Amino acid sequence: QVRLVESGGGQVQAGGSLRLSCAASERTFDSYAMGWFRQAPGKEREFVSSISWDGVNSNYADSVKGRFAISRDSGESTVHLQMHNLKPEDTAVYYCVASDITGTATTSRAWYKYWGQGTQVSVSS
Repeated sequence: QVRLVESGGGQVQAGGSLRLSCAASERTFDSYAMGWFRQAPGKEREFVSSISWDGVNSNYADSVKGRFAISRDSGESTVHLQMHNLKPEDTAVYYCVASDITGTATTSRAWYKYWGQGTQVSVSS
């Protein structure tokens, strides 16, 4: 069974940093896009960032541009999300995602078949 396992969540004060990581098991996604979505309490799940199969192209939600950076390990099905200058509104469960049909860094959740269980990020003011 394919699994995406996130790590690196936690609690931090506003202005702090966290680094999320996600590793896939049972199959490889080195030819496909991977990314991150998040869901805050009482809100819909939203796109955060995605990265192309080769790591060359990436997309970010406007709310995180300039603060978050996505990367992936070359030839491996591992993706990271470095988060700086965190704000209380970044508080959410963060989900790692992987596609099995596109290598393009798409922003639409419809393109991502595989989802992790999520990791909590809490930012206090």
